[in-house]
Amino acid sequence: MHITPATRLNAISEYYFSTKLKEIAAMNAAGNQVISLGIGSPDMPPSKETIEVLTKAATDPTAHGYQPYVGIPELRQAFADWYQKWFNVSLNASSEIQPLIGSKEGILHISLAFLNPGDGVLVPNPGYPTYSSVSNLVQAKVLSYDLDEANNWQPNFEALEKMDLSQVKLMWVNYPNMPTGASATKELFEKLVAFGRKHSIVICNDNPYSFILNNKHLSILQITGAKDISIELNSMSKSHNMPGWRMGMLASNAQFVSWVLKVKSNIDSGQFKPMQLAAIAALNNSDAWHEEMNIKLYRQRRNLAEEILLTLGCTFDNNQVGLFLWGKIPDSYSDSGELADRVLYEAKVFLTPGFIFGDKGKRYIRLSLCANENMLIEALKRIKVLSNN
Repeated sequence: MHITPATRLNAISEYYFSTKLKEIAAMNAAGNQVISLGIGSPDMPPSKETIEVLTKAATDPTAHGYQPYVGIPELRQAFADWYQKWFNVSLNASSEIQPLIGSKEGILHISLAFLNPGDGVLVPNPGYPTYSSVSNLVQAKVLSYDLDEANNWQPNFEALEKMDLSQVKLMWVNYPNMPTGASATKELFEKLVAFGRKHSIVICNDNPYSFILNNKHLSILQITGAKDISIELNSMSKSHNMPGWRMGMLASNAQFVSWVLKVKSNIDSGQFKPMQLAAIAALNNSDAWHEEMNIKLYRQRRNLAEEILLTLGCTFDNNQVGLFLWGKIPDSYSDSGELADRVLYEAKVFLTPGFIFGDKGKRYIRLSLCANENMLIEALKRIKVLSNN
């Protein structure tokens, strides 16, 4: 017998963090105590109210069956109320919101719903690797567009207009930006909506970082007419300390949502009802909870992360927001991989090299703020020893 995988696998590789975390696990098994500042997985639990609702709901003997593919009505309404409160965006809970098993799932569903083999997809460089890998899986054509620090990591619309856009159907954007931490502006979103309308390109904004070290909550859907051409993904992983829960959503016009649902309903069978009920409680967290978790806690960690980058000789923009710190490496290193490997193997601290986000990230490195202060202090101590050698 000679069995081979689908040819689409030739266009992708195993996710970087999947392979790197196996290496780190092996290092730890060998007695090393590696401090990971690589993954953006919040280390704090959800709010007390969220856990209490989950615990109580799970004891209900009627709560364990299949749930609606569109999510329970109460969850859709809670997402709509959340968008109204924090983003001042009005959404029809019945037709303009689709709960997701995490927003990463939504990237696949949107791609399957809109892209035929050979269709073009605009993907940011640097950017979240899943935009490219999923586009390759659905056999679309990835067209990279550069983000540059000199332009505050925003698209260069003059350069975009010079590209052959005739086959492009989808454009991925991500603000607040990951990995760079750059914020969006209403002016940027206005330009993106106008660009999408002009070229009949669906603009997809991936928006999971608006609450972390950020008091200015922006959505592309705030722009007049955006709903006609845009889709916004959001997630509770970062903003509500629920990464393992896989609770996300997308919002758009009713037609776009129905197309995505056609895909999703053939792939999964809904989400556990107690988790949906608990997510409603989380969406109703107090302003004080968000201030304590997403501003004060991460500000303390960010100060230490900045000291780590400075110790490594990196430079960075103080205005970054989000769950990470993005820094430019010294000229003495050939690329971010060299610096990341030195820090990992000599200081036993894992940092993310920027090249995994595209070649525009090869001179940058990313630190996650998802480590407690003691871990960050120890990481800083080890890196100071490394820098003095």
